[in-house]
Formats: sequence, C-alpha cells, structure tokens
Amino acid sequence: MIRILKYGEVTKEEILSRALPTVNVEETVASILATVRREGDAALYRYTEQFDGVRLSALAVSEEEIEEAMALVEPRFLEILQRAAENIRAFHERQVRNSFILNQQNGVVIGQKVIPVDRAGLYVPGGTAAYPSTVLMDAIPAKIAGCPEVVMVTPPGRDGKVNPAILAAARVAGIDRIFKVGGAQAIAALAFGTESVPKVDKIVGPGNAFVAEAKKQVFGTVSIDMIAGPSEILILADGKTNPRHAAADLLSQAEHDRMASAVLVTDSEALAKAVQTELEVQIPLLERAEIARESIDRNGKIIVMPTLREAIEVANDLAPEHLELCVDNPFDYLDAIRHAGSIFMGRNCPEALGDYFAGPNHTLPTSGTARFSSPLSVDDFVKKTQYTYYTREALGRVAEDVAFFARKEGLTAHARSAVIRLEDE
Repeated sequence: MIRILKYGEVTKEEILSRALPTVNVEETVASILATVRREGDAALYRYTEQFDGVRLSALAVSEEEIEEAMALVEPRFLEILQRAAENIRAFHERQVRNSFILNQQNGVVIGQKVIPVDRAGLYVPGGTAAYPSTVLMDAIPAKIAGCPEVVMVTPPGRDGKVNPAILAAARVAGIDRIFKVGGAQAIAALAFGTESVPKVDKIVGPGNAFVAEAKKQVFGTVSIDMIAGPSEILILADGKTNPRHAAADLLSQAEHDRMASAVLVTDSEALAKAVQTELEVQIPLLERAEIARESIDRNGKIIVMPTLREAIEVANDLAPEHLELCVDNPFDYLDAIRHAGSIFMGRNCPEALGDYFAGPNHTLPTSGTARFSSPLSVDDFVKKTQYTYYTREALGRVAEDVAFFARKEGLTAHARSAVIRLEDE
C-alpha cells in the first residue's frame, strides 16, 4: 500500500527521498563496449543471441520487413500515428533556431551558424514493452533540425523481427536506417560504428540500466541527450480532485517498471486517504499489476502539506519528470512551477496525453535533473559555430587592448599575435 507522509510528522529528507537503482552495471557495460569496439558486427551478433535469444542473419531491417510490418498494423493505429506525428511536428517546428549575423560598423562582422549534426542515433527500447511513441518523439525533432541521416536501433524479438508497431512508427517519422540490436551493445555500435551500423554524432532515447550506463560511458566520443532514470510522475492536487482519476494517473507511470516513482502532493488529507484506497481497487485490474504493485509499494508516496503553495515547493524540490497540476485554474500556478520536465495542466490532462499525442516531447529529464536540464527538442540535434571578421583598420583600433588583456594572463604570444599585423606595412 502506498505510504501517506504528513508534513511535520516526517523529516524533509523522507519527503524528498527517491528510490535509487541498486544494480551496479558499470563493469559489465564497459566490457560490452570494449568488445563491440574491438570486434564490430561479430560482437553484435553474439550479444543478440546471448541476451535476446535470437540468431540473426542480418542486422539491418530490410525494406521488405518494413512493408510487411506496415501490412500487419491496424489501419486505425496507422491513422493515430499520423495524427500524433502531425502534433509533434507542429510543436517542434516552433523550436527551430536561426543563424544570425551582426554587421557592426567600422569593419566588424560577427555571427553564428546553426548546423544539424550529420547523423543522429535513436535508441528505442524493447523487452517488456515496445514504444512506437518514442520513435516519433525522438525522430521527428531530428528531422526538423535537418539531420541528413537518422539511424534507429531496437532489440529484435525471439522471431528475429522488430515489433511491427515500431517499424510503422519509423516509417511515419521518416527514419533512414534501422538495425536489430539492443542493450549496451547497440549504444556501442552507434558510438564507435561497426561494419553494418554507422557511427553517429548524437545518441538519444531511453533504456534500461545497461543502456543508461552505456550512454554515460560513451559520452565524449559522441553526444547524448541525457542519462534517463526510472519513470516518474508527481500529481499536485487540491481537495476537489477526483481520487479515481489521481489513482489512475499514478498507475500510468507505476506500470512502467518496478523502480518507477508515483507521488501525490496535496493539501487535502481526505484526498490522500481516498487515493490510497482507490489504488488498492485499481491495481488488481491492470495487466501489469505485479509491476505496478511493487512500484507503488516501494517507491510511491502521498505527501500531505498544509497549503497548496507549500505543496508546490515540494514539487519544485523534487523536480519530477512529469507533473500534473490538478486544480481549478492551473494557469494561475504555472509561474510558480520552476522545475519539472513536462507540466500537465488542469483536471482533464492526464500524463498519457503527453506520452502519445499532444505534441510536446515525452523524452524528459528524470531523477531531479529537471532542475537544470530540458526535454528532448530540436536543439538536441543541432550545434552552433561562431565566426568573426575584422578589417585591418578595425583590428588596429583594438589590438593594443587585446594585447594588454593577454599580458594580464601571462600569454605574451597571444599579445604578439594581436599587434604583429600592424607592424607590417
């Protein structure tokens, strides 16, 4: 049963505590990365047989496999994929940054170029659940950014095939190449390249502890989006909130995995008790009831605060991945929410809208990192470079100032380079 913690009866540390992963996979992942870097495709085939239970004859997904998948997917799901993709594109197109140039007077030009990365790599989880929504969320911003090539890796099933829904989403999103490989070995392939899988410049997408650790270890060789932790939801609710709705929304994240975190923060003790009761009613009804039960019992909590404003401060301290603001006039409180990956406003906005359909990205900072990081966006797939132009006359006006500054840092060669051009006629 979920715990109820009352302000003043427990410590702040208990209120703000988070479940931490207990599995140490650092050495295992390091070994996998080194092996793939050394052996290439041979290691990918071997690890796929070892971890996924399937012996593949090819790593790349063929056009025939994609067409077969498209034929297997229900027409209604294809229509929903298309509509969701339209919403995601509409939102992310507003994120596009432009290059700029400043033509200053007196012979000075400065500017910035915004350039997409040459190749983006997307990791899409498999295993206990397949996530075509992640395909859309990760690929569409990359395409809007202008990436020339977007590559996807995802684990195969025991039949050697990729889930048809995943391939259908990849076709809708415009992914260029797909490979049947998962886990840390897939991250290694994207980071270092193999005979089949091309090396990429940026790796994005969520995964299990092995995938997260692999992304952490290859950072620097390639860029990554974030180190994703367990899924999280925090519901900020007043006493008018329907406890059935709040319980259902908590369970929408608890069913992800046993380490997921579902938290309700409220100023109503009556709501707290009602939600606690309602969770016990709804958990047995879930297909993934065993996972949700462990998540709720281990990591779930209901925090009762004296006022809604104090509840908001708890939410800011926790900086959750998903935050539902279940109050009558949510926009009145929006400015007070400083730290959250994505905010769902009002009583009719379940977090599931963001997972699948609304448009904002669902690849979000977890484990409190929303205090300093952001959802996946078009910005993740571009880089910026600067340029500077001075005429000889413009240089002459500032060269002695530059040299003076350089000497203050003890860098006389810097100083010399600033004035030497002025000595030559």
